[in-house]
Amino acid sequence: MFTLIVVGIFVLIVAIIIYFEYKNEKEYQADRHKRTEDRKKIKPPYHPKEKIQKPFIEKNEKATKRRAATPGAKEKTLPQEKNKTTNDTYKLKNVVEPRKVPSAQEIREAEEKEKLKAKRVEEQRLQEQKPEPEVTKKVDLPECNYPKFDHSRLLEMGLSQNEVEEFVAELIPQIEAQIPLIKEAMDISDFHNMERLTHSIKGSSTTVGTGGISDLLVEFNTYLKTGKELAVVEAYFKHLKHYSQELKEQYT
Repeated sequence: MFTLIVVGIFVLIVAIIIYFEYKNEKEYQADRHKRTEDRKKIKPPYHPKEKIQKPFIEKNEKATKRRAATPGAKEKTLPQEKNKTTNDTYKLKNVVEPRKVPSAQEIREAEEKEKLKAKRVEEQRLQEQKPEPEVTKKVDLPECNYPKFDHSRLLEMGLSQNEVEEFVAELIPQIEAQIPLIKEAMDISDFHNMERLTHSIKGSSTTVGTGGISDLLVEFNTYLKTGKELAVVEAYFKHLKHYSQELKEQYT
């Protein structure tokens, strides 16, 4: 309770101080405004231009009157009047010079220059658009000289000749079925699909034997993992058909 009373007294004191400060400021502003108005009534505003020019004009007017009263005296114009007369008398006018009409020869020369300039611009544009000649890269094509297909691996594993021939007979149609699919992928330069197709028949052929179609598929599939030259792929495909036919003739 005591704290509330102290706070209330403090707030009241602050409010009284603010009120008196505002009242004093109001009285000061009113007194200042009154003094300013009194000074304006007592003394007119000071115009330094009039103070300088008025005596000068009056002096020139007196001198003019004295010369006018003197016989043979010429009237002298005040500087202000002289400037005014000069400005009123001499006015700048827009002087339009006559336009020069070019002759027929000059027109022809100008047209020839424009045509020559346009021709040079067109030649430069065509030169910029002209593709640079492609540098033909020499590609080493595979020779694909492999020994004849050999199935002795299966014989060493204990299989009979008839069983080996059955394995080879199953391999031949697998290879023949993949050849058209490889050709379709080659026509659209799908190297990834060609690599996948050759990989599937490579495993079967290397399991059955070595040489011939088996060695070809190993090299062909290895190249397709990183190589991107279509001419090399076409060479491998050509040999693929050759060794496939050779394998078919060997086991039929």
